[in-house]
Amino acid sequence: MSETEKIEEKEADHHPYRRPVDAATLILVDRTFATPKVLVGKRHDNVVFMPGKFVFPGGRVDKADNRVPVAAPIPKALEANLLKGSPKITASRAHSLAIAAIREACEETGLCLGRTSNGAAPVLAGPWAPFTEAGLLPDPSGLFLIARAITPPGRVRRFDTRFFTADASSIAHRVEGVIHADAELVELVWVEIGSKPLADLHPMTRSVLNELERRLASGPLSHEAPVPFFHFYGGKMQKDFLG
Repeated sequence: MSETEKIEEKEADHHPYRRPVDAATLILVDRTFATPKVLVGKRHDNVVFMPGKFVFPGGRVDKADNRVPVAAPIPKALEANLLKGSPKITASRAHSLAIAAIREACEETGLCLGRTSNGAAPVLAGPWAPFTEAGLLPDPSGLFLIARAITPPGRVRRFDTRFFTADASSIAHRVEGVIHADAELVELVWVEIGSKPLADLHPMTRSVLNELERRLASGPLSHEAPVPFFHFYGGKMQKDFLG
């Protein structure tokens, strides 16, 4: 039995079938070093899901994500990648996925991907308030889709997650005080791809990171690269490509 299968077997609670909910994860990459670094956060020891583990910021899509004004639309090539696969989604939903990745990163790490708006920027509230305070609008134009993964059946929580990446240079604003001893993430660390903290990632997340590492090694990121789709079929992990 592979390591991934052992982890999945351990996590399997055999709950009644649950439809996966859309979610988005953002992997920020700093390529100013010889070996690229990615940003991970250490989860609080008292949280229910993956306590004490290093994770990438992410979470489920909110209904309001599609209504948030942006500094620039998502690239058409990114939208096309998000529209691939099944079940089919709308362009509006594809937009929501990209925006959710930016929102979750800002909420969980205090790092906000945005750009100064042309003209008077609308006042954004709730999780988007830091953008208003900085005179910014969220900017999804620098996002790339790296992978899609669906949580196996039989779990108490199931997500249909799109994994995005963006360069660290896209960070336009930093919110202080988000990371502290009582927060969901208690520490943020930029770590080299292949380093020890990344070896302790959930096997699925590590599979996605391996895809990113291959993409980075081949040169500048491109929307034309095949996007892997990880899902379970017949009780085993399958890796297909969105098309």
